[in-house]
Amino acid sequence: MVMHLNMLGFAIPLFVGFMLLEYWIAKSRKLNYFNLHRSIANVSIGIAERLCDVFVAGAFYYIYDKLQRNYGLFNIQPSVALWILLFLLTDFIWYWYHRLGHEVNLLWMAHIVHHQSEDFNYTASARITVLQALARTCFWAVLPLLGFPAGMITSLLLVHGLYPFFIHTQLVGKLGVLEYLLVTPSHHRVHHASNEEYLDKNYGDVLIVWDKLFGTFKKEDANVEIQFGLTKQLKTYSFLWQHFHYGIELFLTIKKEKGIINKLRILFGKPERVDPAFRNKAETIFNIKQNPETIEEPLNKYVIWQIVALLVSLFVFLLVEHNFRIPVKISFAFITVLTLINCGAIMEQKRWIFLVEFLRFIAISFLSFYSLSFWQEKMLVIFLLLIVLLTFYSPLKKSYLLYVYKRSYGFN
Repeated sequence: MVMHLNMLGFAIPLFVGFMLLEYWIAKSRKLNYFNLHRSIANVSIGIAERLCDVFVAGAFYYIYDKLQRNYGLFNIQPSVALWILLFLLTDFIWYWYHRLGHEVNLLWMAHIVHHQSEDFNYTASARITVLQALARTCFWAVLPLLGFPAGMITSLLLVHGLYPFFIHTQLVGKLGVLEYLLVTPSHHRVHHASNEEYLDKNYGDVLIVWDKLFGTFKKEDANVEIQFGLTKQLKTYSFLWQHFHYGIELFLTIKKEKGIINKLRILFGKPERVDPAFRNKAETIFNIKQNPETIEEPLNKYVIWQIVALLVSLFVFLLVEHNFRIPVKISFAFITVLTLINCGAIMEQKRWIFLVEFLRFIAISFLSFYSLSFWQEKMLVIFLLLIVLLTFYSPLKKSYLLYVYKRSYGFN
């Protein structure tokens, strides 16, 4: 059997390598730019986004191809001039997608995850959700309607998507004449700031000229200490809560409004129309709170090794994903998501993580036996193990929590 490799899988060791390099440089300069648990939360979201690409990337190409073939205004053929035009259009559309992502609640719900990190480093660039990817696709659908072929669009988007990674850093200062043309780390630090004077500025992705043209440019002031993250910071490392908290806050706000017109005004209005008090209400409903106790080193190691194992397995999985059947892909995705939920819950010392571990064991067992011949017979082994686990569920749970949390047994 011929093994087809997906070269995009090498993006994982490439980006992780730059993250480690940035961490080493910052540490050698005694710069406190990294927080372990925030970095894990950032990388966790990036892992989920890379995994989602397995299921949706092909669909994006198919949509672009269909739109161009059936509805394209022109039948554009690649040339140097048209590649340049495509780059300019892509960056221009990105500016407006990004700006509206901050000004429209429905789009901010997808984009807010990218701004939750209180650290600003390469790990923060990983905070991209599948909802954000879907929103981008809707905006970039203008390109095939103009007549650009799907191959050109997806190729440029791959290259275009590399640049933003490198502007999420505090190690690089101002870049002289490049500050007038490109989005630099200095410009992007302003964009990620929660300081009032820096809010809603510098939306550009590669070119800063759009911000200067449309009045949203702001220069970084060396005398202003930047505070990164949201204006109202999250109180949790929860993988799920980081993705869905704003949707819940938005729902509670809309629910309070009377009449469909007022509800739509909230949905398509600015984030400032969502009452901050609903964050507290949502956190109370779902018992969201960050454990104030320092997480001990053994617990850190347990989480770190899970993330390392995920990165390695995801790299291998992406390389050979074309050779896997759908049940294997779904099982791997399920195990990955459970592990990410598990890591966030451990950092907050939640007692329900044993249930997540229980489900993960079942999924791993299924995936392992499915890959073997005569796997149906092997399912009997899984069934017997489940009987044992269910029989001794309570004592196993107690032993597991004591082992994982050790002295930090005051979990939520």
